[in-house]
Amino acid sequence: MRSVRARAALGATLVVAAALVAAGVVLLQVLRSNLLDQAGLQAEIAAREVASQIALDRPLDRLELPDDSERPVQVVAEGGRVAAVSEDLEAISGTSSGAVAPVPSSSPPPGDEDDGDRDGDDTPARGEVSDDPPRFTSGSATVDGRRAEYRFAAVEVTSGAEQRTYTVHAGAPLATERDAVGTVRAAMLVGLPVLLGVVGSVTWLVTRRALRPVEAIRREMAAITASGDLSHRVPEPGSRDEVARLARTTNETLAALEASVERQRRFVADASHELRSPIASLRTQLEVGAAHPELLDLDGAVHDTERLQQLATDLLLLARLDAGERPATRRVDVAALLREEVAQRHGDRLPVSVTVRGEAREVTGSPGQLRRVLANLLDNAQRHGATSVTASVRGTADRVEVVVSDDGAGVPEEDRERIFERFVRLDDARSRDDGGAGLGLAIARNVAGRHGGTITVGAEEGGGARFVLSLPRATGPS
Repeated sequence: MRSVRARAALGATLVVAAALVAAGVVLLQVLRSNLLDQAGLQAEIAAREVASQIALDRPLDRLELPDDSERPVQVVAEGGRVAAVSEDLEAISGTSSGAVAPVPSSSPPPGDEDDGDRDGDDTPARGEVSDDPPRFTSGSATVDGRRAEYRFAAVEVTSGAEQRTYTVHAGAPLATERDAVGTVRAAMLVGLPVLLGVVGSVTWLVTRRALRPVEAIRREMAAITASGDLSHRVPEPGSRDEVARLARTTNETLAALEASVERQRRFVADASHELRSPIASLRTQLEVGAAHPELLDLDGAVHDTERLQQLATDLLLLARLDAGERPATRRVDVAALLREEVAQRHGDRLPVSVTVRGEAREVTGSPGQLRRVLANLLDNAQRHGATSVTASVRGTADRVEVVVSDDGAGVPEEDRERIFERFVRLDDARSRDDGGAGLGLAIARNVAGRHGGTITVGAEEGGGARFVLSLPRATGPS
């Protein structure tokens, strides 16, 4: 039952079984009700035929009663006295009286009673059959030694001369109803398992065919996992159903995973290459210093150590950003943060002029990470500027923009996106010591993106590069 096909087949079979059982019960009830109504109608017709004879003052001992065993009739007078019964009726139940032998009446025969109440009116009184719906009951009767179940209809009638009320019970056999219901029930009991077997088998086959693409996707994913080759893709069926969408999403996930793994490999390779140079230089200087102390270049060793420390710090920050680190955030005045960063910078090659416009300059973010973004932008401008570096802050209705410009050679238009990639340098002629590791702008864009902002680069009027940091302005009271 762990298989989807098995669960689908079992579920479909159970649903169909419940529906068929409910439909079968309703069908049997309707069939039985219709057959009972038909038997009741036959019994009512027989009872009204006998009641019509009584209403016409036909003597009870000369009533024309059905002479077949399928229509037993019992006429009951007031007080429960049986006045007439069908021939060969031996026992009866379900009527107002269980007697099967007529009991003679103690009243004088018609025509012999006192006519004093007629007041000279010679017009005979007429009997009447009740127009009320008959009463229906179910019972049994034994006729000529054969017992059977019957549907009885009771019709009341008043005789003409005596004005006596009689109840005529006439029965119709229920053998047809019992046989029909039994036949249908037997057919359902035989056909239901067969039909459920067909439903389960068809559901199994259809589900197996529908899940065949899923199995192909699973096999391909297992092969990709075993081989480690993320360039492979799972087969996409030509349909437009959920399985096709699953295959497309799986391929998109594989493509993103492949790009991530490739980016990680490239990052590790570039990082190891960047780390190898200062470590090798530092080791060489220390070995020379150990052998010839008078030749030890302490300034070079300190510079290599600082460069190695900065590179390790950048790599650790990128690793934390890639891991989704979310430091504590608060409202930050970007203009104040920029002024503090510029004031703490000593030994910059070029002077930095700061301009602030507008009053709405607060954003929500991490002060440490935002300070790192401003520092990286200023470092980049210091590295490539010719004579000056400018920084300005401008607050708008919904954004806070920081612009850092230099008067250097600028960034070619075709490289304005590539410079934000990790370990990318455009000035290959520069030494690694002067050109940096190529991580500053990558870190700046990553941090800006996590704060809901952007960093773009363009050309400054008169030459040089113009970097624009745009952040969403903090809302609500300060």
